Amino acid sequence: MRDHWLCSLKWRLVLRIALLQGVMLTLLILLIFSVMLGAGFIPEKYENGTFDVLKDAVARDAGGNLVLKPTHELAKLRTKVPDLWFIIRDGQGRQLSEGSVPAGFAPLAGMLDLVSDARLSPTKDGPPAAVTKWAQTAAGDVRIMTGTQGDLSLLRLLTAVPHFFLKAILPLTGLMALATLLATPWVIRGALTGLGEAAAAAERIDIDKRGVQLPVKDVPLEVVPLVNAVNAALARLDKGYERHKRFLTDAAHELRTPVAILNTRISSLPATPERARLLQDTARLSTLTDQLLDLQRLDRQQAKCFKPVDLVETTRSVVVDLAPMAFAAGYEVSFEPAAKALFTNGDQTAIERAVTNLVQNAIEHGCNAGKITVCVNAPATVEVSDEGQGVPEAERERIFEPFYRARPQNYGAGLGLNLVQEIMQLHGGRIELVAKTAGACFRMIFSPAAEPKTA
Repeated sequence: MRDHWLCSLKWRLVLRIALLQGVMLTLLILLIFSVMLGAGFIPEKYENGTFDVLKDAVARDAGGNLVLKPTHELAKLRTKVPDLWFIIRDGQGRQLSEGSVPAGFAPLAGMLDLVSDARLSPTKDGPPAAVTKWAQTAAGDVRIMTGTQGDLSLLRLLTAVPHFFLKAILPLTGLMALATLLATPWVIRGALTGLGEAAAAAERIDIDKRGVQLPVKDVPLEVVPLVNAVNAALARLDKGYERHKRFLTDAAHELRTPVAILNTRISSLPATPERARLLQDTARLSTLTDQLLDLQRLDRQQAKCFKPVDLVETTRSVVVDLAPMAFAAGYEVSFEPAAKALFTNGDQTAIERAVTNLVQNAIEHGCNAGKITVCVNAPATVEVSDEGQGVPEAERERIFEPFYRARPQNYGAGLGLNLVQEIMQLHGGRIELVAKTAGACFRMIFSPAAEPKTA
């Protein structure tokens, strides 16, 4: 896996811009130097020409005395400067000299140890005719005083390029890189403002919020094709979802009539165990069509149509309707309200369906024994619990998925708990599975509402 900072747009830009700046600065300086050299703007003479040749040639003999090595540049210098003169002295008083020191500079020869670096001229405003400098050589530290007749060596100039790079180009590139580092986040933040808004809009996309499109305003032109492609994909998903919903609605409507006819015909048959099983199967089919229609109705429901609903009264009505079924299946039923009335804002039919599904789920999965307890607690919660085998921990994350059945051999369609979850999301609440030592307990948490005023 690549380092995180290498994946950052900011650091990529900083590194690449800094590298580009360094290369461009180096090429610019080389170009300027080449133009100046070709146009004759760089003089061939310069005051340290003789000094540089002597510094490279000075050495010591076997006795420790100062000598000059017979270098090519020294021979060339002696040819071009017949009146070459110099004085070289080390810290131990050893001295090497050649030629005649000009009369104006001769008095300084005895004080050479006292002078570090100097440019000497016979007139106040004239060009230097001699230099005296401290130098580090193969013979150690020495002071050299000589004339300024030397040439500017192109080779020596080229060998100074790395030093110039380290002393000038590299620090300047570093300063520009630092400025780039400070400026790049600000530039990127401004340039990608539109992209941040598009990302925020993408985070708000949900299954129950269709028709959402990512904003293209202020998005960089390079990213616009990607945003447009995502918007087109969202539009296709919306159309597919609508087709899916229409299919389920149409199928549920088409199923209701034949299921009702089938149920009527089976009811007219003689009372036998087979007739009872058939009636049970047709009841499940009827429940499935009702659940599918409820899902579609919830999809079109809006919170602005909600009205105050008494959770106690609504839950009591469901318990009264389903108690005979629970008694026939071998259960005891207990209804335990915490108050005479507890209100929430919502759709009463949907809330009745949610409580019904939870009680039916307890009847089906409670192992036909024990007690089914339905509680309505303050401020606005409904709990349905049984004393069956409970929900295995491995399946607790999936029981609210549509068409998921904890026990595949069951005849249910796996829509009951999913429908309850959809109803709770519609009401701005939630459903949760409460941990118990035995059995299962589902808790629906609503937003409480004030009791409506009577006229």
